[in-house]
Amino acid sequence: VDWNWNSIYAPEELKLALILNLVNPRIGGLLVVGTKGTGKSLAIQSLAEIMPETEVVSDCQFNCDPIDPTNQCDHCRKRIANGERLPTVKRRPEIVQFPISALEEKVVGTFNTEKALREGLLAFEPGILSRANKNILYLENVNLLPDHLSNLILDPAASGWNVARREGISVEYPSRFIFIASMNSEEADLRPQILDRFALCAKVEPLTNANDRIEIMRRSQEWEEDPISFCSKYDSYQEELKNKVRKAREILPSVRVPAAAYEAVAKTCSELHVDGHRPDIVTVKAAQALAALDGRTQVEPEDVMTVSTLALAHRTRESGR
Repeated sequence: VDWNWNSIYAPEELKLALILNLVNPRIGGLLVVGTKGTGKSLAIQSLAEIMPETEVVSDCQFNCDPIDPTNQCDHCRKRIANGERLPTVKRRPEIVQFPISALEEKVVGTFNTEKALREGLLAFEPGILSRANKNILYLENVNLLPDHLSNLILDPAASGWNVARREGISVEYPSRFIFIASMNSEEADLRPQILDRFALCAKVEPLTNANDRIEIMRRSQEWEEDPISFCSKYDSYQEELKNKVRKAREILPSVRVPAAAYEAVAKTCSELHVDGHRPDIVTVKAAQALAALDGRTQVEPEDVMTVSTLALAHRTRESGR
């Protein structure tokens, strides 16, 4: 039995950042920063409970999209070009865990060279990045990840594609995932160039209020005694939120960004001295997702204000102040 999303006692800022990435997976991911014991992993793992189902090619090892040619491997595109109708299935996306001790071939995939010469793509054994396509890739303790592995993740996270090469043979496949990572800043710092690649950042502080700590103890005890009954208490709220995310995805393409919102974002980023233009773009995308989540088709100034801390605080030398 999984934890019910609505039963997780997590900061609203963290929950909002996670949900915005579900509404628009192209926002660019999320970094969750907090000390140990603040429930970072629990909140992230529970996200799977509210993720809308997605349609994939049922017999494709890369979870290709049956409609979108920009998220299809060569094999699926050739099948369509030959007039074949791709078999599909609806699946609930999953959380794909990325171990910081992973071998490179387990990340990008590998294949038998002799078999590849005879059978091509069929000889390829998918890795973590191919499993992550149309899913969530979760990396715990990202600040402890070796540099060579971080490069393997960041490139496909930005482009949505990955290439596995071995002895002159290569396989290119889609790897479009929501990249979510967590870290304890007390253990090690994260390189600025990696920090900048995360679209949003949510900082989780330990709960010091006695009532909050009591509520956590109470829910934990309820869960241990009867997890099924415990989760059923929140089922209606969870289904409501799942439908809200689904509707927000439908509304998102219609959400307008007025000129005043663009100006507000540009002025804020300029005053905070953020580097590059990614912060501006991320802020607009997050504001659109928030408007869609609220059922609106136009971004309001309040949307920009709400998401600006998540999108900008980790990109400024002044930490957003």
